[in-house]
Amino acid sequence: MSIVADAKRGIVTEEMKLVAKQEGVTEDFVRRGVAGGHIVIPTSPYRKVKICGIGEGLRTKVNASIGTSTDIVNIPEEIEKAKQAERAGADTLMELSTGGDFVEIRKQVIANTTLSVGCVPLYQAFIEAAIKDGAVVNMKEDDLFRITAEQAKLGTNFMAIHTGINFETVKRLKNQGRHGGLVSRGGAFMTAWMLHNEKENPLYREFDYLLEIMKEHEVTLSMGNGMRAGAIHDATDRAAVQELLINAELADKAHNENVPVIVEGPGHVPIDEIAANVTLMKRVTNNKPFYMLGPIVTDIAPGYDDRVAAIGAAISSSLGADFICYVTPAEHLALPTPEEVYEGVMSSRIAAHVGDMIKLKKTRDLDLEMGHARRDLDWDRQFAVAMNPARAKAIRDERMPADTDGCTMCGDYCAIKIVNRHFKF
Repeated sequence: MSIVADAKRGIVTEEMKLVAKQEGVTEDFVRRGVAGGHIVIPTSPYRKVKICGIGEGLRTKVNASIGTSTDIVNIPEEIEKAKQAERAGADTLMELSTGGDFVEIRKQVIANTTLSVGCVPLYQAFIEAAIKDGAVVNMKEDDLFRITAEQAKLGTNFMAIHTGINFETVKRLKNQGRHGGLVSRGGAFMTAWMLHNEKENPLYREFDYLLEIMKEHEVTLSMGNGMRAGAIHDATDRAAVQELLINAELADKAHNENVPVIVEGPGHVPIDEIAANVTLMKRVTNNKPFYMLGPIVTDIAPGYDDRVAAIGAAISSSLGADFICYVTPAEHLALPTPEEVYEGVMSSRIAAHVGDMIKLKKTRDLDLEMGHARRDLDWDRQFAVAMNPARAKAIRDERMPADTDGCTMCGDYCAIKIVNRHFKF
């Protein structure tokens, strides 16, 4: 029996109880959210994971993506990235390797994290076809479904599946064109395969079979965003909207079959289009959990894209996005280092909190506590409330003032100290 089926039957599972406790909501609120398709709780029958609720009325969650490439295959470094992501406070992890031994890499990453782990099965299917049969367009449909099941058995909790790419979606892409091209690997693989073989996307055509695999292995289905914009001038175009409409219909079908569903959103979006994207996504999917990829809000800041994405993520979260895929400073430039993974998670966590301050008013309590701690010059309380206590303390310790009540920003002329001598707040 799946967690969705239990929720529909009125059963509150242990996972629902834990999410309710973590989020400060009632157990029945979580149960009703799962039953209605508004909340997912990724689990796996093959491994124990740190339980995480994603969806309406819950804190915005942050995913960190790691993985090798054909240029850099370093398993110890990927393990370190997983550890850094978890240390920085990521809620989930995606393992997206495209180089090396896919099975061994995923096994080792999963063994070294307590987080729910996601993947994109078609990467392996298409890349193995390129290696064995000379080209990605030679991918065999049976291999795609076989690999999906095999990756689930490794303990993968959620999967990005590119179900919304079909001939109608590709037609929209060809008719409109793109300023930034097609930047989704999964979208590029599947589009090339369809055009070369003149066959419909098997993930769309055989969606019922895909659901059987998801149900058997208790995997949360994340509806992949293969037509996402790779440049802000492509945001909210016809191909992206067409894919969303298809994914929305399939997401309803999946939920009716008791498969937990997340719907992924666009990648590069200017600020003035974020609200429209969140509203459209939520409306057409019947308020399924929305996984926002970034979004990147300007294309001209390579090396700082974690900050660029944090701006978009904060706005998206405030408007109702439930799940944020982090971006590292190295986005668009290189495979990230463990240090950049850590920085990317921290930037996205800040953004998620800023959004939750609007979406979930109660999350402002920590900011109030920090205000009081600063007013009282209580440094220990400030560090305790800080999102990254170690970094805050290290910076202060490196530049400790002569008068330890204050800091070297103001020295002897600390505004708080001056007023506190004459006025009690």
